Amino acid sequence: MQNCYAQEESARRMKLTHGLQVTKIVRRLERYYGKCRSPKRRPHPLDVLVRTILSQNTSDVNSHAAFARLKQKLPEWEKVKDAPTRSIEAAIRRAGLSRIKAPRIKGILQEIEERRGSLSLDFLARWPNERAYEYLLSLNGIGPKTAACVLLFAFGKNVLPVDTHILRVSKRLGLIGAEVNAEKAHKILGQMVPEDTTYAFHILLIEHGRRLCTARSPGCPECPLLEICEYGKRHRK
Repeated sequence: MQNCYAQEESARRMKLTHGLQVTKIVRRLERYYGKCRSPKRRPHPLDVLVRTILSQNTSDVNSHAAFARLKQKLPEWEKVKDAPTRSIEAAIRRAGLSRIKAPRIKGILQEIEERRGSLSLDFLARWPNERAYEYLLSLNGIGPKTAACVLLFAFGKNVLPVDTHILRVSKRLGLIGAEVNAEKAHKILGQMVPEDTTYAFHILLIEHGRRLCTARSPGCPECPLLEICEYGKRHRK
């Protein structure tokens, strides 16, 4: 019994320590890049879902263009669901991997309607975070990042999506181990990041990864996190 209590207390203290560290990181990045607030108006859940799928392995410019083209050709998600796969593929070709992404999008839309009786994810707003997250993961073709993006951006739920920038920056800061993959990072960082900083942490680490903490030649001398960054300290030495 005492052993269990000691483990729980140790876990609680560790979570508090990590939470303070994450809060410090967010505050420093906000001073550097500006305040980050969650938007008042939220996009349609299916828009977020499809945008996230299109964004995989391509640039924002290409994925945004592909999404705009898809909405132009098939303006309603019911039409996308019922359209021939080749028509979806042609519309989203700009995003790359269209032969993979087109049947995935169509299949997910069909599965949602078959399981729920309507083509909508609005019911997730009423569900607890974990249950909503598990439901999205149960859909064929949806991974941790897509599920988390839908919940964070469409519903304002404190579920953290981890992309390549967040994964890289978190490793350099020492928040997660160097060998941790994206799937494990979702769980570790999700438990570590305080709920009131989830949105800001996500947005600011992506911004930082794009502008300073790049994959090659990171701008460590200019970095506002240099003093608390394990990678930066080694690089400086």
